[in-house]
Amino acid sequence: MDFLTDWGVIIALVCAGAAVVYGVTTSRWLLSLSPGNNEMQGISRAVQEGATAYLRRQYTIIAGVAVVLAILLAVALEASDAEGILIAIGFLIGGTFSGAAGFIGMNVSVRANARVAESARSGVSRALEVAFKGGAVTGLLVAGLALLGVAGYYGLLIVAGTDERDAIDALVGLGFGGSLISVFARLGGGIFTKAADVGADLVGKIEAGIPEDDPRNPAVIADNVGDNVGDCAGMAADLFETYAVTAVAVMLLGVLTFQEIGTAAVYPLIIGGVSLVASIVGTYAVRSRTGNVERALYQGLIVSGVLAAAAFLPITLILMDDLTYKEGVSSLLRAGTEAPSGIELWLCTLIGVVVTAGLFTITDYYTSTRFRPVRTTARASQTGHATNIIQGLSQGFQSTAAPALLLALGILAANELGGIYGIGVAVMAQLSLTGLIVALDAFGPITDNAGGIAEMADLPEDVRNVTDPLDAVGNTTKAVTKGYAIGSAVLAALVLFAAFIEELRVEAAADGETLSGFSISQPDVLIGLLVGGMMVFLFVALAIEAVGRAGGGVVEEVRRQFREKPGIMDRSEKPDYARAVSIVTAAAQREMIVPALIPIVVTLVVGLLSYQALGGLLIGVIVVGFFTAVSMTSGGGAWDNAKKLIEDGEFGGKGSEAHAASVTGDTVGDPYKDTAGPAINPMIKVANIVALLIIPFLV
Repeated sequence: MDFLTDWGVIIALVCAGAAVVYGVTTSRWLLSLSPGNNEMQGISRAVQEGATAYLRRQYTIIAGVAVVLAILLAVALEASDAEGILIAIGFLIGGTFSGAAGFIGMNVSVRANARVAESARSGVSRALEVAFKGGAVTGLLVAGLALLGVAGYYGLLIVAGTDERDAIDALVGLGFGGSLISVFARLGGGIFTKAADVGADLVGKIEAGIPEDDPRNPAVIADNVGDNVGDCAGMAADLFETYAVTAVAVMLLGVLTFQEIGTAAVYPLIIGGVSLVASIVGTYAVRSRTGNVERALYQGLIVSGVLAAAAFLPITLILMDDLTYKEGVSSLLRAGTEAPSGIELWLCTLIGVVVTAGLFTITDYYTSTRFRPVRTTARASQTGHATNIIQGLSQGFQSTAAPALLLALGILAANELGGIYGIGVAVMAQLSLTGLIVALDAFGPITDNAGGIAEMADLPEDVRNVTDPLDAVGNTTKAVTKGYAIGSAVLAALVLFAAFIEELRVEAAADGETLSGFSISQPDVLIGLLVGGMMVFLFVALAIEAVGRAGGGVVEEVRRQFREKPGIMDRSEKPDYARAVSIVTAAAQREMIVPALIPIVVTLVVGLLSYQALGGLLIGVIVVGFFTAVSMTSGGGAWDNAKKLIEDGEFGGKGSEAHAASVTGDTVGDPYKDTAGPAINPMIKVANIVALLIIPFLV
């Protein structure tokens, strides 16, 4: 390795190691805290056992699929003169690291819940600290392990004498491994959590008339398990994949665009490394003396963003201020006659940070109880179930406009400054906050479970007065982080698409061929656009249908237990929690297989038929996927918080007709915001990565 490449990889590895050390030490501190009385520990243990059993079963299934795919990658790509073995090894590394981040983080989260409930006895500040640190373990491990995997594997390949170009091709395999875990984790976890939630709500809250998290509900433990495997492990795998895939895509674009291959390859790694240090510092800024939980969480995010943006300037000026374009580089990758300067690329990083702030603000507006979209949805509940659904759908569709315009402006500005590479740099900077974003997301299930434990263990009212506000903020942060995940996924997919086009051109030129390009007037491109859009809707349909079937199974089981164990209602008999967990686990594992294979199989088939159709398919998936995902997650969040607004006493309060209508809206919105919508993110990127991997077969 040359000097800059050598030190760039080392800096990235040291920073990634610091994040992992933070995760380990914070976990030890967290586990040293009191988990509460025996009843609290018993409830927490039941959630732990259910979540662990689910993930073990899920990863066993994924491991089987991964081994088969790794063998196919190695054999097929080796036969095409690509470095098939290296790509297959990268694929296994990506899958292993992604799975580890989700599994470790989830295990910390399910142990933090009882400790947050116990800490709530000491007030909001202490409970906030424990809940956030529990989420921060997952967040820093996700970003740390992603960077460790990418920088570590790249460094090993370079030390072993592998060409930079071949090393980055191997990293594409690593991104594919993370993507595979992500799409399964998002789907399986989303099906589990919403099937349990729907089943528990429909029978417990509506038919039996008992409160949420009531220990008499046989599905209550399954519901709490689902919060962790869906929102914690699922989001961890999702953003691990986005982080790793974006780093690899920006490295690939840099190598394809500039003569300075070494510096272009390590620049995204160093950006990721210093961002991790900024995120660690930001975790210590999360504190509240006034009880304003939301402000405390966001001030940590702001501190990290400001520190990262400041650190990007010297790094960019040192590494990227004297770039030159490669001879013959296509106009697609050029920002002008001269390569972008260091200042221009630094401004691209600021665009990424600004886009992140914008996505947070927009999503908060459409999903928070403070603003018009949620309030109008709650108000519409007063006139019935149908008007609640109509208003929720309307807000979901409307919520796509502002993010689309924000991303369009960000793309335009970054492209003017640095071309497609500038867009990639902006996305990498956007993902610099991944550690704290995942921490905010994991904060949600931790506080939700803490409130459930406080309810089930019949803790004093002053404890619930602390856990309930934390849970309310957790609902908002979960919704906001989904908006961030979707926006970053779309921008990452755009960078991957540009890399696909350029890789295809380079591969064709090496074989003495000239591509005809992509035009909407070409029938193959138009066919691809239609198939790409169809993929999204088919994927969503199968995911929502899976929640309906699995939720129906939970409904029947809860009804059966109420019927056969009448003592449950007067607390003389205990529900069989394990049976409900088992039903949802089996259903989620069974239902996730077919939709998860759609982006792999359809992309592969279309690509082998026509590279023009494949290009159209990728654009169709990106555009249709973005609008569908945003409308589903924001609309679902609006339905959820409209119900909470009514439960807080507005528009008739609990037990009113408006409340019953809002529960229906929330139930419809559950698979929207927590199953199908978020799972579109990895589906988009899986399609783009598969397209990159099969380029040797297209020309």
